[in-house]
Amino acid sequence: MTDWAAKGVSIDTRTIEQGDLFVALKAARDGHDFVSQAIQKGAAAALVDHVPEGVTDTGPLLIVPDVQTALEDLGKAARARTKARIVAVTGSVGKTSTKEMLRAILSDQGRTHASVASYNNHWGVPLTLARMPANTEYAVIEIGMNHPGEIAPLSQMTKPDVVLITTVAAAHLEAFDHIEGIAVEKASIIDGLGRGGAAVLNNDCSTAAILQAKAFDAHVRDIGFGEHGFDFKLREVTLQGETTIVQALARDEPLLFKIGAPGRHFAMNGLGALAAVEALGADLALAVQSLGRWSPYDGRGAREVIALDPVETHLTLTLIDDSYNANPTSVAAALEVLAAAEVTHDIGRVSKGRRIAFLGDMKELGPKAEAMHRDLADLPSVQDLDVVHCAGLLMRDLYDALPDHQRGLWAETSEEIAAQTPSRLDSGDVVLVKGSLSMEMRRIVDAIRKMGHPAASDNEQDHA
Repeated sequence: MTDWAAKGVSIDTRTIEQGDLFVALKAARDGHDFVSQAIQKGAAAALVDHVPEGVTDTGPLLIVPDVQTALEDLGKAARARTKARIVAVTGSVGKTSTKEMLRAILSDQGRTHASVASYNNHWGVPLTLARMPANTEYAVIEIGMNHPGEIAPLSQMTKPDVVLITTVAAAHLEAFDHIEGIAVEKASIIDGLGRGGAAVLNNDCSTAAILQAKAFDAHVRDIGFGEHGFDFKLREVTLQGETTIVQALARDEPLLFKIGAPGRHFAMNGLGALAAVEALGADLALAVQSLGRWSPYDGRGAREVIALDPVETHLTLTLIDDSYNANPTSVAAALEVLAAAEVTHDIGRVSKGRRIAFLGDMKELGPKAEAMHRDLADLPSVQDLDVVHCAGLLMRDLYDALPDHQRGLWAETSEEIAAQTPSRLDSGDVVLVKGSLSMEMRRIVDAIRKMGHPAASDNEQDHA
């Protein structure tokens, strides 16, 4: 037997660090096949349910009956040893962005631990908990779902002090008969709250009553936010260039905050985040300042200016990368942002700056998927777009519903459209890319980036 000690937990040999415990999960691929590689890269030990073939004396093994269960036990143990104040976030739309807002806010007020990327499922939540340092003061745990019955056990494992439901919308309808079923599942995050816990709930969604009833039955504090918010009321949202300015009321007191990205959906997420911060007992005034410094990252609505000519530096286009995921609510929010974007005229070969959307299929919408894609054509924001390119069999329904002058390309795959993307864009354009992850809309984002390079900021130009 060899003595060993781990300083971290990993499930991926590509990102494993020296001294990590490698957890050999069985997912898309069996982690046992990578144990030898993990130990060669410096893993302190491997958590396995058998001795993998070819692994002998290369490193210590922690053999358990079931690796998934053992990972969950690690997460529970890490949760039990910390006195951190924890907020758990779920919702059909905006949970990752809201989680990142909370990470940014709370990091300015104490030692903060948060989910990586979208680690929000049956292995992502216990992994996030297992990685949490004992001296953590605040933690933000994202909890997602694809099927009924997933959220409650993850919340009970997390034991949050505050839960936040960003919204309930048409997503994962393949697994639910109706949106009310989604609301019941999202509301089950409240099951993890203990005595004195608080549920921050979106009062504007159509199923708000279901969320409120769950909080009432669980005897936890119900903190409502939104235009109809009982506690945090949204009053006015102004999109000004690259900034969203929000006027609200926090328990009848004026609340003004800014977000470094345009979008009404960011305003709602920000308001929910601030409500959660208050419920955690953190400083609301400092939180407003921190939120003003936050901006979305790649795939979640991040904006970047692409310089198309190394000499004529004014020849640029703006890319809105929202390619990570999509459902009807998030697509509508993204199209609203695109419709409000400022284009630049008289600098390209077309001379007219255009608002252009590249949209990929929205997955897991169930039997009404075709109608949900077709109905996007009726959104008011779509009337302000110049061209809409569509990728996927479902997006063909939107393509056919568009008037001729708005129809761009249609193809079954994003790869086919990516090959033709550069010839369809010009200086002055603002371009949105959005679709479900499986549509690989990132290919189109990459094709746009390869047209030039990110434009230098004013500071970079000053010091060139």
